Amino acid sequence: MMSKPRFLPRALLALLAGMAMPAFGLEYNMPVGVTEVSREVYNLHMVIFWICVAIGVIVFGAMLVSMILHRKSRGHEPATFHESTKLEIAWTIVPLIILIAMAVPATTVLVKMYDSGGEDMVVEVRGYQWKWEYTYLDENLQEQVSFFSNLSTPREQIENRAEKGESYLKEVDNPLVIPTGRKVRFLLTSNDVIHSWWVPDFALKRDAVPGFINDIWAIVEEPGIYRGKCTELCGKDHGFMPVEVHALPPEEFDAWYAEQVGQEVAEAEAVRGEWTSEELFAKGEEVYNVHCVACHQADGSGMAPVFPAIAGSPIVTGDLQAHMDVVYNGRPGTAMQAFGQQLDAAELASVMHYQRNAFGNDTGDVVTPQDVLAYAQAQ
Repeated sequence: MMSKPRFLPRALLALLAGMAMPAFGLEYNMPVGVTEVSREVYNLHMVIFWICVAIGVIVFGAMLVSMILHRKSRGHEPATFHESTKLEIAWTIVPLIILIAMAVPATTVLVKMYDSGGEDMVVEVRGYQWKWEYTYLDENLQEQVSFFSNLSTPREQIENRAEKGESYLKEVDNPLVIPTGRKVRFLLTSNDVIHSWWVPDFALKRDAVPGFINDIWAIVEEPGIYRGKCTELCGKDHGFMPVEVHALPPEEFDAWYAEQVGQEVAEAEAVRGEWTSEELFAKGEEVYNVHCVACHQADGSGMAPVFPAIAGSPIVTGDLQAHMDVVYNGRPGTAMQAFGQQLDAAELASVMHYQRNAFGNDTGDVVTPQDVLAYAQAQ
C-alpha cells in the first residue's frame, strides 16, 4: 500500500498559519514607508498584486476545472473547433482594459515621484567606492556643509571575531540628516563607478552614474532613523556601503546644522595648528581603519596582487613626496582612489604618518598638515 504524501498537508498547514497570522508575513512585503509617495507606491503595489492574484485564480482555476472535470477518463472528447472570433476578441479586449486600469494609477504615481521642483533644500549625494558623500547645497542654509558617510560596523564583527550587532552592516559614522516636513531634493551622481542610492521607507531608489545627475525627492513626515543601501553591484565592498538617514524635527535639524558648521570651522583651525607625533599617530589609525583597512587589511598585509601591503612597502618607507602623490592622487587604472578631495589636510597627514610608523615600518618621519597643504599648493 502506498504511503500518503506528507508534503501537501505540511504545505497547507504552513499556508493556513500564514493566513491566520498576517503580521508574520509583513516582512516579505514592501514597507508602507513614511512619505506620501511611499504610501501611494505601496497602495499601487497592492492593487496590482491583487489584480494579478485575481487573474491567476481565474486562469489557473479554469485550467484545473478543465483538467479535472473534463478529462478523457470521464468520457469527455476534445472540441474540434479551430477558431472563435468572439473568444479572440475577448482575450484581446479584456487584457487591454486591465492594462489601462493599471496604467492610469501607475502613471499618476510616477509623475508625482519625478516632480522634484519646489524643494525646500537640496542635498548632493555622491557615490564612491565604498562610501557616500553628502553636500548640503541650499543657499538658505548658513554655510555649505559636506561630509563622507562610511560603514561603522567594527572589523571584529565583519571578520567574525566578535558578536554581530543589531545594525550589522547598516550603521555609518556620519548619517545624512534631514528635517521632517520639508521637501528635500537629492541630486545623485558618482565619482567612480555606478552606484544606486536606496531608502525603502522613502520609496526612493535611483542610480548614481559618473558624469550624470539624477534627482529624487522626499518629504519625511515622521522623525526617526531610516536605513537603506547601495543596490548596484559596485565592486569588492559593495555590501559595506549602507545608507543611514536621520529625520529630525525642523528646529532640531537647524541646531544640528549650526553644530556642523561650527565643527567644520574647528577642523579648519586644527589643520593650521600644531600636532604632536602621538596625536598624528592616533588620528591616522582612526582614518586608516575607516578608509584603508578594507583593502590593505588591519595588519597592513594587503591582499596581493590587487591590494599591495603597507607593511614594508617601498612607497610607504621611501620618499615622502612619492608616498603623498599616491595617497593624494591615487593610481589610475587601479583600485587605489585619489583621497586628496576626500580627506582634509589633517586626515591625509595623519594617515600617512601612521602608515610610515606602523606595521613595523618605523621610518621615524613626522607628516604634518602643513606638509600636505604645501604639496597641494604645488599641484
